[in-house]
Amino acid sequence: MSRVAYVNGTYVPHGQAVVHVEDRGFQFADGVYEVWSVFDGRLADFDGHMTRLVRSLTELRIDVPMTRDALTRVLKETVRRNRVRNGIVYLQVTRGTARRDHPFPPQGTPPSVIVTARSISAVRAEAQADRGVAVITQPDIRWGRCDIKTVGLLPNILAKQAARDRGAYEAWFVDDMGLVTEGSSTNAWIVDEHGKLRTRDTQANILRGITRAAVLDLVAGEKIELDERPFSVDEAKRAREAFFTAAGAFVMPAISIDGTTIGDGTPGPVTRKLRALYLEQARREAI
Repeated sequence: MSRVAYVNGTYVPHGQAVVHVEDRGFQFADGVYEVWSVFDGRLADFDGHMTRLVRSLTELRIDVPMTRDALTRVLKETVRRNRVRNGIVYLQVTRGTARRDHPFPPQGTPPSVIVTARSISAVRAEAQADRGVAVITQPDIRWGRCDIKTVGLLPNILAKQAARDRGAYEAWFVDDMGLVTEGSSTNAWIVDEHGKLRTRDTQANILRGITRAAVLDLVAGEKIELDERPFSVDEAKRAREAFFTAAGAFVMPAISIDGTTIGDGTPGPVTRKLRALYLEQARREAI
């Protein structure tokens, strides 16, 4: 079955989905995006992603393109038309199409809205989580407002490719103080050498991950000892466990960092527990 995309009010064949050459997303990366996991055809962590979308748009002074109910229908219809049972649905909203000029276009210029969806093999994802994956580190060269989920992702792309070039799954960014900020598309966690769960607090320099927030709620419910503060690369390499969270990865064990084996080189018990709890909750609460 051919894929279908939603572009500015119309469902079109994926291969024919286009935006105008002067769309500001294309010209300036002037837009934001969100990604929902899809379980059994339903959207996970729905409210969190929708709330963050509105916040990102507001921070960049991009008009909310449609009502929440209308956007929900578009997302679900795109999932349905692509027959996605397990996978992701991707939404991008840009400031719209206007003559190329750095200042904002005239007031009333409609935002562009693009939605796509695709299937992901749950079996393959579970096999990967059972083995664990490798992580490398990269200097954090991104702009100072990483809390906004913009489509301007060139530093993230370069970091992700560096990981691929070295046979790793993910790259963790490191700031000027040698502290891990987050991954190229994930939030970073460790169980440190003292057995305490660690993840960086959310300020302007990291994204307020929706999967991260869901896992934090699970941590509180399980009464796992948490220290929400930065950790260094050296602390991560000495950790008992390491993992990262994201809509597409859920809770993914990291078993090596820059070639250094973490723990015994297998996914640890805290990571496994949190992955299982998250997947159970996400499936149960998906809409």
